[in-house]
Amino acid sequence: MTAQLTRVGCDVKAEVSLIAASGYDGIILVASSIDKVAGSFQALQAPLKAQEEIDESVAKDGACVKISSHGGRLVYAPTGPLRRDYDDVRRFGDAAAAGVKRAIKAGIKRPLLAYVPDQNYQHADLVTLLGALHALYVPLEIREDVPTKAVKLSKLGFLGSEKVVELALALESGRAVARDVGGSDPERMAPPKVEEYVRATFQASRVKVDVVSDDNKLCKDYPLFSAVNRCAKGIERHKGRVIFLTYEGEGPIEKTLMLVGKGVTYDTGGADIKAGGVMAGMHRDKCGSAAVAGFMEIVNKLQPKNLKVIGSMAMVRNSVGSDCYVADEIITSRAGVRVRVGNTDAEGRMAMADVLCHMKEMAPKEVDPHLMTIATLTGHCVLAYGEGYSAIMDNGPARLAGVSQTLQHAGEEVADPFEISSIRREDFEFHAGKSEYEDVLQCNNAPSSRTPRGHQTPSAFLILSSGLDKHGKDSTTPIKYSHLDIAGASGPFPGIPSGAPILALAKAFIPSAF
Repeated sequence: MTAQLTRVGCDVKAEVSLIAASGYDGIILVASSIDKVAGSFQALQAPLKAQEEIDESVAKDGACVKISSHGGRLVYAPTGPLRRDYDDVRRFGDAAAAGVKRAIKAGIKRPLLAYVPDQNYQHADLVTLLGALHALYVPLEIREDVPTKAVKLSKLGFLGSEKVVELALALESGRAVARDVGGSDPERMAPPKVEEYVRATFQASRVKVDVVSDDNKLCKDYPLFSAVNRCAKGIERHKGRVIFLTYEGEGPIEKTLMLVGKGVTYDTGGADIKAGGVMAGMHRDKCGSAAVAGFMEIVNKLQPKNLKVIGSMAMVRNSVGSDCYVADEIITSRAGVRVRVGNTDAEGRMAMADVLCHMKEMAPKEVDPHLMTIATLTGHCVLAYGEGYSAIMDNGPARLAGVSQTLQHAGEEVADPFEISSIRREDFEFHAGKSEYEDVLQCNNAPSSRTPRGHQTPSAFLILSSGLDKHGKDSTTPIKYSHLDIAGASGPFPGIPSGAPILALAKAFIPSAF
C-alpha cells in the first residue's frame, strides 16, 4: 500500500449487533458510567462491576477487563458525566480515542468499537468513531519511511450504521489530508512538495488543481505574497506556490464557498526573527492551507450537489536572509492599496491578502459567494479562547446572514467548536495608514498576544488590503466574508494536528451528508 492509501489507518466495518459481530479480538466500549452499560450491553456490565469492586478508579479512568467473548478483552472507556452545563459531544470522541490507545497497549489488533447512546447528542455515534480514527492516524513521514509502523490496527469494527461509517471515513480522509500537510516537517511539506501531494491526492477526481509557480506571475498578481516569498525563492525547494482547488457539484449551483488558506511552511519570523526559543513548531503555520486541502478531500468524497467550492492555498516559507522583506517597506497590494510593513512576523496576512483579493474579483460571477480566510494566525486567539477552539468573525454581509452562528452551531454538533468574535471600528483604525506614505499599516511591532484585540485586527487588515471594504453591507455589491483563526484549534505541538475546522465546515455547508 502507498502512504496515501493508508491515510485512514485500517479497514472499518459497520456491525449491526454485538452478538452478530465476529472476527474481533477485543471490545472498546464508550459509556458515561458503568450503570449505563445495560440493554444489549448488559452482559458487559458484570465484569466491569467485578473490577470496580477491587479498583474504584475503573469508573473514572477505565480499564481492560476479561470477558468471555470477542477475544476475551473489554476496554472500558468512560466519557464521564454528560449532562452538566459545560459538557459537550467531545466527551465521546475523547473517550473513544483514549479507548483505542488503551486497546493498542493491551495488544488488541481487531477491536470492535461500541458506544452507549445519549439522546442529547445527535451525532454521538459519528463523533465516537471519529475519535477512534483520530487515534489511529499515523504521520505521513512514518508511513513513508517506516512502513512497518504504517498502521496501528488491522481492523476496526463499529457497532453502528453503514451510513455513519461511510460518512466518518469521508471526514477522516479529509482530516488525514489536513494532518499530512499541516503536520509534516518543513522540508517534507515545502511548497513544491505540497503541490506534488495535492496533485497526487486529487488525481482523476472531481477536484481540479491549478498551480501558480512562475515567479513573474506571482510578483505581478500577488505582490504581498511575493514579498514573503522573496527570500525563500532563492532556494529551489522552498519556492512559493499559490494552489487553487475547484469542485463543482452536479445540478444548478446554489452556493459557492471560496476559501483562502494560510500555508506558511516554516515561519522564522523573517527579519523580525522569532528569538528566545519560540521558533520550534512553526512548521505547523501551514494548517490553514492544510484545512483547505482537507475540506476539498471531504467534498471530493461526498460529492455534494448544487455546491461549488474554490479553495486556495498560499504556500510560502517565511525565511530570513539578505533578501528577506523588512519592516518599513511599502508594497502595493493586488487591490492597489499601499501597505506599510510593520512586522515581518505578520507574514500570514501578507500571504493571504492578494489571494483573497483574487477571490473577491471572482465572487460577483459566482452564485451566492461566501469568502473565508483560514489561518493559524495569532497567539492572541489562543490566549483569548484557549486551545481547542477556533475563532470566527464576520464582515457586515456575513453577519447579517448569521454565518458565525451557523458555523458555531455546526461545530457544537460534531466536536469542532468555535467562539465568535467581532470586527470593530477600532480594528480598522488600528490598521489605518499613519502617514501620507501608506494607506494601510500591516501590523504593529509587538506580538499579537500583547496587542489589544490582537486576533480581531488582522481581519480588518485583510478586508482593507484586499479591497473587501468596498463590498460591505453598505455596498451595491456586498460580499460575505468570514475570517477563521484556528491557532488554538489546530492541535498540540508536539502532537498530531486536529484537522480543524473542516468538520464544522462540512456540517455547515454539506448538511445533507449528515
